[in-house]
Amino acid sequence: MSSRTGSGSRWLRGLISLAIVLAAFGAAWFVPPKLGLDLSGGTQIVLETQDGPDTQANAENTDKVIEVLRERIDSLGVSEATMSRSGENRIVVELPGVQDPTEAAELIGQTAQLTFHPVLGVEPSQQGGMPGGMPGGMPGGGAPGGAPVPGGGAPAPGGGAPAPGDGQNAPADEANAPAAGEKKGGEPKGGEQPEMSEEELQQLLQQQQQGQQGGGGAPAENPDDVKLTLPDESGQQQLQLGATAIKGDQVGSAEAALDEFQSNWMVNVNFRGQGPDDWKKLTGEAACNPQGDPKRRVAIVLDDKIISSPEVNQEFSCNAGMGGGQTSITGSFTKDSATDLAVLIEGGSLPLPVEEVQRQTVGPTLGADAIEASAIAAGIGILLTALYICAAYRLVGFLASIALACYTLLAYAALVALGATLTLPGLAGFVLAIGMAIDANVLIFERAREEYQRQEKVYAANKAAGMSDAAGSDKGDKGDGAEAGVLSKRKRRAIPPNLEKAFVEGTKKAWSAVLDTNVTTLIAAALLFFLATGTVQGFGVTLGLGTLASMISALVIARVFVQWAVRRSFSRKHPDITGISRISKVRKWLVERNPDLMKRSTLWLGIAGLVTAIAVLGMLVRPPNLGVEFTGGRVLDFDTQESISVNDARSTVSDAGFPEAVVQESGDGDISVRTGQISDGEAKEIQDSLSAVAGDTERVSDEKIGPSMGNELRNKALIALVAALALQMAYLAWRFRWSFGAATMAALVFDVVVVVGLFCWLGKPIDGVFLAAILSVVGFSVNDSVVVFDRVRDEWAHDTKSKFGEIANRAILHTLPRTVNSGIGAIFILGALAFLGGSSLTDFSIAMLVGLISGMVSTVFVGTPLSIWLQKYDRTPPPHEVREKKTKQRKELRTAREESDGAVV
Repeated sequence: MSSRTGSGSRWLRGLISLAIVLAAFGAAWFVPPKLGLDLSGGTQIVLETQDGPDTQANAENTDKVIEVLRERIDSLGVSEATMSRSGENRIVVELPGVQDPTEAAELIGQTAQLTFHPVLGVEPSQQGGMPGGMPGGMPGGGAPGGAPVPGGGAPAPGGGAPAPGDGQNAPADEANAPAAGEKKGGEPKGGEQPEMSEEELQQLLQQQQQGQQGGGGAPAENPDDVKLTLPDESGQQQLQLGATAIKGDQVGSAEAALDEFQSNWMVNVNFRGQGPDDWKKLTGEAACNPQGDPKRRVAIVLDDKIISSPEVNQEFSCNAGMGGGQTSITGSFTKDSATDLAVLIEGGSLPLPVEEVQRQTVGPTLGADAIEASAIAAGIGILLTALYICAAYRLVGFLASIALACYTLLAYAALVALGATLTLPGLAGFVLAIGMAIDANVLIFERAREEYQRQEKVYAANKAAGMSDAAGSDKGDKGDGAEAGVLSKRKRRAIPPNLEKAFVEGTKKAWSAVLDTNVTTLIAAALLFFLATGTVQGFGVTLGLGTLASMISALVIARVFVQWAVRRSFSRKHPDITGISRISKVRKWLVERNPDLMKRSTLWLGIAGLVTAIAVLGMLVRPPNLGVEFTGGRVLDFDTQESISVNDARSTVSDAGFPEAVVQESGDGDISVRTGQISDGEAKEIQDSLSAVAGDTERVSDEKIGPSMGNELRNKALIALVAALALQMAYLAWRFRWSFGAATMAALVFDVVVVVGLFCWLGKPIDGVFLAAILSVVGFSVNDSVVVFDRVRDEWAHDTKSKFGEIANRAILHTLPRTVNSGIGAIFILGALAFLGGSSLTDFSIAMLVGLISGMVSTVFVGTPLSIWLQKYDRTPPPHEVREKKTKQRKELRTAREESDGAVV
């Protein structure tokens, strides 16, 4: 191991960097990424639990709902479906690969409160009644006059309405006699009802069979015992039900099956626990009533609807009941409906009712295209950024590009290792953070260049003062002592500039700015994570992880590479190739010419005010086009087989019954239809109408937001924006001065107003992705302000005589190259996303590009002039006074400590 100064720390940093890179490579190689549904394709449904009669919609009960839903989803056969609770009472259900979620949404959203009740009677208004609409006025639930009798033939189709029970005891010849007013030949008289068709006769027979179960029936003997009054499965009788005898959690299993004749579907139910005994008791009590009495029936209720009310067979005697712990639910079932009912029964009832507040469906091809486009954009953006950094900073720029590749590996490995879901906005955040990662390196390199220039000036001054040149002495050790900065104790020498020392000192001086810029970005990422939802929340996750990875990349990995390179003899002999020994020509020109930009601060503020007025005018003339996330409604994207213009598509959708729908072009010829709250059936009508005009039409995406969800998202967006501004101002006021924080907030407001105003003028949607862009713009703009005001503080601490305006102007000139170099890296990334990232990322990239450029301008021409004006009212001590005060306090403490040492007599 080398014995040179600091070699131990260099080796330690090298080993740490190697361990980090190896660990990241292992995670990236072995852990598969978890793609969001907007990238993999599928459906996401957000449910909100509601308070039940006796149960609150809290986190504990919502977790119970999730367990029931998981069983239902498993029974649907959806692979890799996931469910998670979001907040106190939200449930996020993800169904990969499900493109038609109608059936799944209905099955998931159904409460399925299954209960079994005794029938206590029939509502008084239904006794022997004959509601209209039935053939001949015969009640569907009563005992018809044409009821079949043992050995009798077909029922009379037009029989009268005898008293309850009379029809059942009618003689056979009377039951088969023609009804009054009908000819013997079966031909109806004028104005009488015609003879029934065979289908009507079969329907009547089925209704009569249902009616035989209930008879006319008497009302409940004790009205206080009636807990529910519901229509039976035929809808013809209002049954009075007693208290719940069996609950859904007493059902062990349920399966769809054919009856013994293999003709009709039914659902076989098996009870568990106390269920078999309760079922035997329930049916035994019902069997104490005579045949045909409604009280002999048992009502099976699902979500306050009677799905079956069978009568206990006559073979069971009073209080004996049906043993075996099982029963069958019959009715007009198809295979699918019987299967769905079995799934609901077996899965159990939900402890709480749920409401669907959001649904999003994305086709697999759309997600695959987004991944491919983002990957190409990332590759091009990284390549252009790397080429620019190499051109600007030569060797250290090349090494920073290698560290940038390591950053990409680190950020991706962190995502997969933590199990974070990679969404489309998250992918954009991941790509965007690549451009931000170079910022820390740029800050360090610019400070290293300044330090090297300072060392050159000191070296030249010492040589001019007559000191011996350390570069020409100690040839035996090849100048290693000079390179290490070692001074001879016998004679002072002029030490030549040292690349490694310049880089280390530059890193120390840039540390405060690097820390502040990353903290402000983390604030924006945290707000997105805690206040946003869904895919935008994924953007906050990737932005936060990317920011942390960029600090590791710049402060650890890049430092190892650069320190190794500048210690090589080739770099010492040819320092210009490193990129540290010379400042850029632009910065040299700015420093030498020293243009007084702040001399016209009033003009810059006037121009900023004019731009702000134009943006605000856009908000008034063309109100913001709030996306469906903030207003509620539904957005459908269709891919048509044949090309269709927006006007033709708009006319087609209007003719289909949706004249208020907003129809626009989306992506490469796709048609986007935005409506209010519509059902799945109405969405299918829109799709069918477009198919009739433009050929086969595929629904590539479907997003549905409930009104309550829209209001909540809109409120959260405003809270996030206000919180971002307030937190950034508080942080800057704490780190710097309140005048700096207020000036930065004014520049941030300017940036936000410019971006929002531009989107209003262009009529582009303002949605959750736009919110992510705005908060990122806030982070970028604060980064620029932090770098400038950090330099102002540093210049002010060393210059106590110049006016504050001159100091601020000098700080701008020194930091302007950094602002441009860092901004160009992000511009390359965003430009690639705007042109290659697909329609879903175009608006995001435009907002970011405009905000990034606006932030670079506002820091110089809005924030700094305002800080000069506010400085008149800021009574905070200047940096040099604060430094002198701290130095004095340290001396006093040291003196007091020395005086207190020693023995006391």
